[in-house]
Amino acid sequence: MPYIYEDPRHKEPSFPNTAKSIHSSGKTYEELRQECIRKGVLFEDEDFPANDSSLFFSQKPNIPFVWKRPKEIVKDPEFISGGATRTDVCQGDLGDCWLLAAIASLTLSEKILHRVVPPDQSFGVGYSGIFHFQFWQHNEWIDVVIDDRLPTFKNRLVFLHSADLNEFWSALLEKAYAKTNGSYEALKGGSTIEAMEDFTGGVSEAYENKSAPKNYFEIMDKALKRGSMLGCSIDITSSAETEAKTPQGLVKGHAYSITGLDTVKYRGQTVQLIRVRNPWGQVEWNGPWSDDSSEWNSIDQAERKRLCQTSLDDGEFWMNFEDFKRYFDKVEICNLTPDALDDDTEHKWEVTVHQGSWVRGSTAGGCRNFLDTFWTNPQIKLSLKEKDDGQNDCTFIAALLQKNRRKLKKIGADLLTIGYAIYQCPGTESQLTKDFFKFNPSKARSKTYINLREVSQRFKLPPGDYMIVPTTFEPHQEADFCLRVFSEKKADIKEIDGDINVDIPDPPQPNPPHQETEEEKQFRSLFKQISGDDMEVSPQELQFVLNSVLSRTKNIKFKELSLLSCHNIISLMDASGNGTLGFDEFKIFWDKLKSWIGIFMQYDLDKSGTMSSYELRLALKSAGFQLNNIILQLIVLRYTDDQFQIEFDDFLNCLIRLENACKVFKALDKGKTDTVNVNQIEFITLAMNI
Repeated sequence: MPYIYEDPRHKEPSFPNTAKSIHSSGKTYEELRQECIRKGVLFEDEDFPANDSSLFFSQKPNIPFVWKRPKEIVKDPEFISGGATRTDVCQGDLGDCWLLAAIASLTLSEKILHRVVPPDQSFGVGYSGIFHFQFWQHNEWIDVVIDDRLPTFKNRLVFLHSADLNEFWSALLEKAYAKTNGSYEALKGGSTIEAMEDFTGGVSEAYENKSAPKNYFEIMDKALKRGSMLGCSIDITSSAETEAKTPQGLVKGHAYSITGLDTVKYRGQTVQLIRVRNPWGQVEWNGPWSDDSSEWNSIDQAERKRLCQTSLDDGEFWMNFEDFKRYFDKVEICNLTPDALDDDTEHKWEVTVHQGSWVRGSTAGGCRNFLDTFWTNPQIKLSLKEKDDGQNDCTFIAALLQKNRRKLKKIGADLLTIGYAIYQCPGTESQLTKDFFKFNPSKARSKTYINLREVSQRFKLPPGDYMIVPTTFEPHQEADFCLRVFSEKKADIKEIDGDINVDIPDPPQPNPPHQETEEEKQFRSLFKQISGDDMEVSPQELQFVLNSVLSRTKNIKFKELSLLSCHNIISLMDASGNGTLGFDEFKIFWDKLKSWIGIFMQYDLDKSGTMSSYELRLALKSAGFQLNNIILQLIVLRYTDDQFQIEFDDFLNCLIRLENACKVFKALDKGKTDTVNVNQIEFITLAMNI
């Protein structure tokens, strides 16, 4: 399965100061460091070995990499030299400019930097070849331990490096992030906002420059002042344009970081400026307000010093804000909390989180274009109870994140195209049906379905109950996801998964022989012909009679029932425990079978003798079994084929197994507490009989 299974039970989120160690040894960074000091050895990380498997998964290196520790590269390495700055982030031979742009933004706030890069690390006293970094992953903070062996060629770092060749924090941070995602190659290509979120646990918002709001400069300026991280890029129309240089010195399809905004007086007018950095550490804007442009000659020297304007080819440059909007296409803002950037009010946002999965055959229904399966997607109820202060509506941001896709690149997985729709559903406590979505339009939706790790958007809706339906664009696509809702006032979210409820109607009991109807007398006569004088049918005899009946069913062609199915039928109905069915037992089952055949035919829409697994929830409910997603997913895995179709024989076995399980549980739950205690022998005995 192309997704990583995660325990669906709720987990309390961790925080940076309580980040969870994920090393396979179960030991923390400090425990591993002290162990190395005690043994007098340098740490070697077996979880991310210094070999090709940590570099690439789809190719072999085209040059001979040599893994070296910083002390083997330079005489006097430093972790951070003179403070972490933007010039510490220079791109190497890996297409991860998106990550580097985020790391450059990280240096703008010492507080945020120290959250990701714990500062109490060095190559001095206590050095043991081990370092650690902390990242946000799917609503929890993790502590990632690495050794300091880095890939080199001709004694130079191959990937991310600092302009100061003695400084190594940024190269080690890149290695820790590569480990988190499985390899260095997994970092090729991405969105700056992805790394920004992993560095902050924040939520992203994207703006298109061509349709920017009037107060765009103020929004971005406020974001920077609040510690938000900003990135920008120029769109490409084809892969051939990737990293193509424009006449203005800009690079298409390349991730830049925004490092400052300011205003200057120029020839009697106030000009808005924006400072942008290319993570390459070179190749800069060559238009107005670039490093060597004439505009700076009209600016006071003190003002130039305040703006840190220099003529160095360091990849960082100023440009007029209007030119920025003209030549760049997109800005991504990662807010540490989604404080409203378009007003002057400080907000403390409430955050609620739901972890879920799209599973093929049961909860991977695709978008609204696929109405027959759309309703089977996870449905998360959002209750907005309080209006914003002084407003009539409730503001919230819904952020849908697909999990682990970068880590799964090595098995061919890529980012799925995802999005969500929001429906108003006053007072609903049960799953919305296909007919609901057929006749009710969405109240709101994500702006687009797109193959990004996270899709997020800000909404304003009246107080009430809503259903968020997160989906992939196409059905049958599997992934784990995390849905976060940031609201100004407290909001409740919960998955509407259906309580497990079993209501099996009691079949009519056969009449005694002297009260039988004419039809029952004929049925008894037929049964005797099959069973013989003992009036008991064996599994083989049962198979013969059932297949004879099913073969004569009109309008639908059933495949033959297996002998195993007949053994299971007898297991369900055989009250005497002799491995055969008597007439009364057979008659009761016969009534069940007629009901189950009717249900199957109702949901076998094309009369093919098979039923879509996406119809199973309703079919089983019609038979008296209301089940949740986890049990439905297990049923789909066990009973459907590779096209997510279920034949009648499998449907029959599923119903028999469910009814058997419920009968056994009911018999054991003598106190009606919905809980039973069994020992090992009892459990094995029960399992073999279900």
